[in-house]
Amino acid sequence: MTPVFGRIPAATPISLAMAYEYAFVHLAYTIPLAGVLTVILWPLLTRLDLYKTSALILIAFFATLPWDSYLIRHGVWTYPPDAILGPRLFGIPAEELFFFIIQTYITTLLYILLNKPILHAQFLTNHDEISSQVRRIRSLGQLLLSLAILAGAILVAQGGKGTYLGLILIWAGPFTLLTWTLSGYFLLRLPFTCIAMPIFLPTIYLWVVDELSLGRGTWAIESGTKLGWCLWGDLELEEAVFFLATNALIVFGLVAFDRGMAVLDIFPEMFPGGPGNMSLARLVKAILTDPGNYDMKWIRGIREAVITLKRKSRSFYLASAVFPGRLRIDLVLLYSFCRVADDLVDDSPSGAKALEWIQKLTEYLDRAYGTTGKQSYPSADVTRYVEKNFPIVTRSALELLPTELLPKKPLSDLLEGFKMDLGFTHAEFPIEDEACLQTYAQRVASTVGELCLWLVFHHTSKRLPAEEELRLMQAAITMGHALQYINIARDIQVDAEMGRVYLPTNWLSEEGLKPQDILKSPNLSKVEVLRQRLLDLAFREYDKSRPTMNLLPDEIRGPLIVAVESYMEIGRVLREKSGVPSKTKKGRATVPKPRRLWVAWKNLLVS
Repeated sequence: MTPVFGRIPAATPISLAMAYEYAFVHLAYTIPLAGVLTVILWPLLTRLDLYKTSALILIAFFATLPWDSYLIRHGVWTYPPDAILGPRLFGIPAEELFFFIIQTYITTLLYILLNKPILHAQFLTNHDEISSQVRRIRSLGQLLLSLAILAGAILVAQGGKGTYLGLILIWAGPFTLLTWTLSGYFLLRLPFTCIAMPIFLPTIYLWVVDELSLGRGTWAIESGTKLGWCLWGDLELEEAVFFLATNALIVFGLVAFDRGMAVLDIFPEMFPGGPGNMSLARLVKAILTDPGNYDMKWIRGIREAVITLKRKSRSFYLASAVFPGRLRIDLVLLYSFCRVADDLVDDSPSGAKALEWIQKLTEYLDRAYGTTGKQSYPSADVTRYVEKNFPIVTRSALELLPTELLPKKPLSDLLEGFKMDLGFTHAEFPIEDEACLQTYAQRVASTVGELCLWLVFHHTSKRLPAEEELRLMQAAITMGHALQYINIARDIQVDAEMGRVYLPTNWLSEEGLKPQDILKSPNLSKVEVLRQRLLDLAFREYDKSRPTMNLLPDEIRGPLIVAVESYMEIGRVLREKSGVPSKTKKGRATVPKPRRLWVAWKNLLVS
């Protein structure tokens, strides 16, 4: 374990104060940092995060215990009685045992925080996708780690000043080599900062803590087992290597864990026990599964869905980070389908072509759900139809839509909403009154809310009573109205540039306006009056449906509330600024990022 705390101190009188020196390090440096990270991350932690953290702490504790005990019993370092409180386990002071736990906890929380937005399933790969450069990097890592282990063995065999460094290398090296071998390709595909920062930030912090402690003369390493080289000041080389090695070990272990969970999430049918059954045996089996058995069609489809959402629905992609495993994947696939279908229609060069895409999407749904009229279609036929009729970049969004978990009607209604979008011409505006507005919102937004709930009901571990599910479904429909009204209020200018006016025509008449007036001047002062009226309607719908969301299962309630509140915050910004947003992007109001983070954290905390 940490050489910081395995010292013979400089000659000082034994005192009660000195007996608390090691404990003081925890009170002053490790516990406060752990506390800050806990407060920041607590609302975001899922059951899986807690399971992962607990597992890593137990592994780190019991892997370090015999090594640390060996060092003490063989006199590599000692703990003077005037620096510790006294209780020991296998010769290891209680403060040292606590360090096994607190360092792992800090590094794990930082890793979880930085990786929370990442959908790890997209980074799985098989051998066919791996470039020669990546293969060389992995092989080089294996070679360097093997040489480090060999060097450690030589140093220990020689004894003397290289003993401590050698013991670090032969203890940490095999664990690191194992995790690198199992998950190196996966690790190399992850964003660099998501790996580097959880390793180097805690390492540098502990280097500084160690340097401060040594500078005060609180402890000193046994001179007979160290090389005597300092990284800077009083920071010994061995200490620097130790902190770097242990934090790398923790992060590599977390990467292996996430890789295993990603495999379980995408391919639950490969592992007995069911998708909701979390066990160490299933996780280990997933980690050891040959990548050649991966269905890369699924993985590539998830990658394409993530790219689509990052480009078109980044807010939803980030909000999805707090949903558990397979539910998040299915939600991403659902939203990807909705975005792709919407883009096919909206980006069409003509109304006729847009209607053609709607017809093809309708035919796709008929085939995907097993019937067109009286004829049944197997899944192979669905694939052939998609390949024949849709662009390559859209195919995975259609083929991977989890139709087996979703009813057909909301998807068909969504297409009807797209048809309403096509009803806009310079002479015709289909949103005649508030009833038309609600119909439109129900088709393009409430349907998505219904579909999301179907996925939630399927993936949650506890099934709700039928009456509560029905209430939640109605609340999803009403909340869909609210969210779409917010969307319309935000995008009046953008929609006008597309020749569309979603403000009810009878509302416009009350203000002495026509839809054509909005097309010419979407920023008229009277438009602002109508924007606020629409926002009032949105918040009335929100107020009717929001309390019902408290019926949602515990593990889903917070994430869904965050998704809703993040969007409603756009409406609050529009209200506060009387329609003049704090920031705009292509004419659309946006919520400042710090405020979005605060909304998410606050609602997760109280949910």
